[in-house]
Amino acid sequence: MQAILIEDEAALRLATSQTLELGGFSVQAVASAEEAQPLLRADYPGVVVTDVRLPGRSGLDLLAQVAALDAELPVIVVTGHGDVEMAVAAMRSGAYDFIEKPFATERLLEAVRRAQERRRLVLENRQLRTARARHPDMPDLVGRSAAIEQLKVMIRNVAPAGVDVLINGQTGTGKEVVARLLHAASGRKGNFVAINCGALPESVFESEIFGHEAGAFTGAQKRRIGKLEFAHGGTVFLDEIESMPMALQVKLLRVLQERRLERLGANESVALECTIVAATKVDLLQLSAQGQFREDLYYRIGVVSIDLPRLRDRRDDIPLLLAHFAADAAARYHRPLPEWSPQQMAQWQAAEWPGNVRELRNFAERLVLGLGLGTAAAAAGEPLSLPQQVDHHERELIVQALAAVDGNVALAADQLMVPRKTLYDKLKKYQIASGRK
Repeated sequence: MQAILIEDEAALRLATSQTLELGGFSVQAVASAEEAQPLLRADYPGVVVTDVRLPGRSGLDLLAQVAALDAELPVIVVTGHGDVEMAVAAMRSGAYDFIEKPFATERLLEAVRRAQERRRLVLENRQLRTARARHPDMPDLVGRSAAIEQLKVMIRNVAPAGVDVLINGQTGTGKEVVARLLHAASGRKGNFVAINCGALPESVFESEIFGHEAGAFTGAQKRRIGKLEFAHGGTVFLDEIESMPMALQVKLLRVLQERRLERLGANESVALECTIVAATKVDLLQLSAQGQFREDLYYRIGVVSIDLPRLRDRRDDIPLLLAHFAADAAARYHRPLPEWSPQQMAQWQAAEWPGNVRELRNFAERLVLGLGLGTAAAAAGEPLSLPQQVDHHERELIVQALAAVDGNVALAADQLMVPRKTLYDKLKKYQIASGRK
């Protein structure tokens, strides 16, 4: 933690420096705005604390200089007793906070620590945006924990080989994100096709996956290629593969072994030229022992197996993830970034997060929209009533539907199969900003 201190009174400059150093900050203390100028830079990772009345250029002049250099570099302005107008002017000019002399030690440290946390989040988000700009089609695997670093290495090693992969992980751990990263890192030019096996009715499952010829069944008026064939040269992501009907597991096994498939009603097979990435939230081997999943299919798709960590097993990533999701939500809803204290972050890092990264993302959305209290209570382990849980789940589904259609309410209403007026009522109830009509 770093701080630049500008104070012309030598005794107060020494005392304030010692206070900040005892609080864990590395301090560069100077007596004027001119002396501070060489220390300021756009990527400075710390906080600026300046007296408003300085010899030569004032603290307000310094504030304007900092704003021109980096508007998100936090400046805390120290004012004398009765300098209300100057304090107001400082806040209007973009000061992070102001402190009135004489000030208590804890008041100063609290303000500087909050500003330091804010600065850290700003710089981390800039790094994430830069990485995304370099690779705009790549999904985000945010984190620096040992588990995530190992996962990144495994993705880089496995993806170019083009082998089928099984991803194991609890709900909300990011299985589809990893599948998309495998596709992106593979260099394959074909489509990425995601299929939720748990959401497909058994009656249409085979046709959706394998396709059909005209006349294959009642209503099949023309040929339709299936998801596997549509992913030619790319990747098929079979989420919740444990939900695939047993009869179709046999057919999928044969397709994977022979790398050829037959459309429903066809007499000839076609080559399968795609990679299969399957995902599950259960133990497939245990499921196969219970006769609910084919053991031979498990071993076929599990040649390479990737296990995703729970969020509570990578708690050090929570600040970075929360900052990332909050920045995304703030940009999408045109809201300011929320602020939180180190104490709040410590509480969130200690929470269980049973919904893993997905739950954290929804929590970030609620913070941005000013609705974080209910989820914060849940994250801290406080029980939610059944109506609260229902509301939370309903809001999550609406936010996800809007995100999938870039905020278009009409399309989201169609996707959720509700009247548009009903969806507007829900948006109002949960204070969700859609962005598009």
